[in-house]
Amino acid sequence: MYQQGAKKYFMTIKLIKNRSDIGAGTRGSDMGIDAIEIAAINSNNDFFHKHLYEDVPTHNETIYNKVNNNFAKRIEHVAEQCERVASVVTKNIKEGFFPIVLSGDHSSALGTISGIKAAHPSKTLGVIWIDAHADLHSPFTSPSGNIHGMPLAAALGLDNLACQINEPGEPTLTHWKHLKNIGIAGPKFDPADLVYFGLRDFEAAEEQMILQNHIKTYKVEELRFRGLQVAVTEAIEQLKNCDLLYISFDVDSMDCDSVSYGTGTPVPIGFFANEIIGIIEALVATKKVACIEFTEINPLLDNKGNKMAETAFQVLDHIATKL
Repeated sequence: MYQQGAKKYFMTIKLIKNRSDIGAGTRGSDMGIDAIEIAAINSNNDFFHKHLYEDVPTHNETIYNKVNNNFAKRIEHVAEQCERVASVVTKNIKEGFFPIVLSGDHSSALGTISGIKAAHPSKTLGVIWIDAHADLHSPFTSPSGNIHGMPLAAALGLDNLACQINEPGEPTLTHWKHLKNIGIAGPKFDPADLVYFGLRDFEAAEEQMILQNHIKTYKVEELRFRGLQVAVTEAIEQLKNCDLLYISFDVDSMDCDSVSYGTGTPVPIGFFANEIIGIIEALVATKKVACIEFTEINPLLDNKGNKMAETAFQVLDHIATKL
């Protein structure tokens, strides 16, 4: 909801359900959306009955295909999935909806970013990446070849050849070029308009990109020492020239010991749910947020039943009331 003069306007939420996990190294995040819905049902919350939704077709069956390039696994199918997500996001924004994207693995965030930019090609986009990981690898630098570690590099159009360790073949390079040009040709936003919250697990190649491009990062301990409001206010100031903001919330940004290990790449010493809510709520209050994404919930890895999905739903349900 936002207010202009004496009138109040409500944003109509559309849930975009993207059950794809082909960009991850571990199976199971495709079931994350169902796990969130179960969390809502078990808490007698009719959230998923109150809001419109749209399902994005997936390529999850391709997980059984032989991997031909370990530097960017299943890149051709990830590219197609990102195209699908981008198309759905663009359509819904143009129809006046506020998309909340519920995704499996984080590679699809490239599709979301590309879809926002395609809907608003003349507007400046800022990205808030709430994640333990930088996701700034490319096929040239990735030690795993998992594309959920590459969406920001693709969205920024960065190869990071200075840190190259791999020699991708021509087919991979063709698909990588495709990834970098989904939605509209070229980069979707500027590195100066990227802010990390919770970053604490990354490789040297990604660190060089962060330092080289002066990308703002807020680690968990810094946010707690300086105060959440101070850090978020500073981030908002950093992004003051952006017309629109996109928030990507990877649940591995949360503390795996106090919350759950129900995500593909858990990392200790993360945020608590109330801190995630505080960050997102303050950003939403700017009235610039155009889309929010929830991603990387893996109920198959949850060591506390369905705790990760329950915590993610707690965040989702609260934030939806602020839109």
